Amino acid sequence: MKTIQSRSPDFFLGATTPAGFKGYFEPLRREPGMQMLLIKSGPGCGKSTLMKHLAQAAEQQGQRIEKIHCASDPDSLDGVIFLDQKRAIIDATAPHVVEPDAPGADELVVSLYHTIDAGKLAPHRDEVKALFARNAALRGRAARYIASAGSLMLDSRRAEACSANFEKVRRYVKRLCTRLLPRTEGTASEELRLLSAITPKGMVFYRGTAEALADRYVVFRDDYGAVSRLLLELIRAEALARGYHIITCPCAMHPEDQIDHIFIPALRLAFLTDNLWHPIQLPGVQAVRCTRFVDRENLSGFRARLRFNDRAASELIDQAVALMAQAKNCHDELETYYRAAVDFDQVNAVAANCQKILGLG
Repeated sequence: MKTIQSRSPDFFLGATTPAGFKGYFEPLRREPGMQMLLIKSGPGCGKSTLMKHLAQAAEQQGQRIEKIHCASDPDSLDGVIFLDQKRAIIDATAPHVVEPDAPGADELVVSLYHTIDAGKLAPHRDEVKALFARNAALRGRAARYIASAGSLMLDSRRAEACSANFEKVRRYVKRLCTRLLPRTEGTASEELRLLSAITPKGMVFYRGTAEALADRYVVFRDDYGAVSRLLLELIRAEALARGYHIITCPCAMHPEDQIDHIFIPALRLAFLTDNLWHPIQLPGVQAVRCTRFVDRENLSGFRARLRFNDRAASELIDQAVALMAQAKNCHDELETYYRAAVDFDQVNAVAANCQKILGLG
């Protein structure tokens, strides 16, 4: 697991999960007042570089931003959110295609297709098409390994659930929220982000984001997820009921039904899940071992099953990471064809126009 640190918050908005690619680009668009700039282009045509320049310009002006990384290549950006402006620029191409609902009025389409010289690509048509197909095949194989790992991890969660005292969990959350979450007159709201994802570099977790958004950390240590799942669900409900704006980070392996982390920026407070896949190493945490809510004697009856699941899931994820690395190499080769066909003077002109639109130039 790689732990990444940065000055501004870093997130993912999409990842390969056991159910296939799961993206949160549409929920971003639905955030109140958000205006989107949608970049359309091919691989290697300067999308990520353009967004990095915009992010750097905004940071130099002291603007608050969030960087959205690509789970297929964490060194590349899939988007930048300009928090003070309520604007975001994102890569709106596959696998996270976003089309405008109200072009020009609600979204601005930033096309780079005109910068590609089709005549320079045409002689390499067969190689390019083969690379696109190979990339898709490798990503598909990786997704199947992740799906298998997810099934084993779900089995472990169910095993732990057989030994958990969920009523004790509910009582604990009531006490915790009474102590940490005073009621406000604010209007509750929620953003969805991913703090970790499986990538060609392995499991990446943005520790620096936790440090950027919070000073206090309540960390739930739970290797199997049954207890932390209920803890985070109840904390989310309490935080919203008490009028807070929250950032909810679903579990990258089970995004549909499990939350891993919650940030409450107004309180500089974070609730984080620590497990085998993303251990939390932060100073001054309030650590809560979820075994306190579990009948350990009963859970010991599942020990062999849980150990097998952990070992097998880890090996499956390692295989998925290796396949994702091969897919990235394939994508890098694709980019060489496109870079040779792109007029980067035109790309720079588009970038300058984006800076103007965002008030950064």
